[in-house]
Order: sequence, then C-alpha cells, then structure tokens
Amino acid sequence: MRIQELADMVYMSSSTFHNHFKNVTSLTPLQYQKRLRLHEAKRLMITESYNASSAAFEVGYESVQQFNREYKRLFGKPPVQDVSGS
Repeated sequence: MRIQELADMVYMSSSTFHNHFKNVTSLTPLQYQKRLRLHEAKRLMITESYNASSAAFEVGYESVQQFNREYKRLFGKPPVQDVSGS
C-alpha cells in the first residue's frame, strides 16, 4: 500500500500519518516495511530452508547485494550465516 492510501483511510494528510507512524513505531513507514521484509526473509531461510537469494526475491528485493547489505546492517551478520546455521 502507498502512504497516501493509508493516510486517506484514517483521514490524515500523508505527512501527519508519517509523523504519527514514526511516533508509534520509532521508524518511518519505509524503515518499518524494510524490517518486516528482512525478518520474513530470515524466517524463510531458517524455517523453510530458503537460500539467501531466494528469500530476498520472495520478500520483494530486486537486488541480492542490497538485501545482503541491509540484512547485515539489521542482524549484524550476513544472511549466509543464518542459512548455514553458523
């Protein structure tokens, strides 16, 4: 969904929605979405035996390199370590 669609659903401007969202979650909507994707990718790798690139594409990343960078930034280690169980 787009921010404007969500804002319209709760009768707010997009900037007001953005501010309220950040106050509640401490993240911007984009940061929140990114975290959800990365957590889902991690779950797929650990519980469903996906490899890192398959998990990245499954959750919406178009670039495996970008996925690897953001994954390491959030979890402190590259996704291959979660795949291998290291």
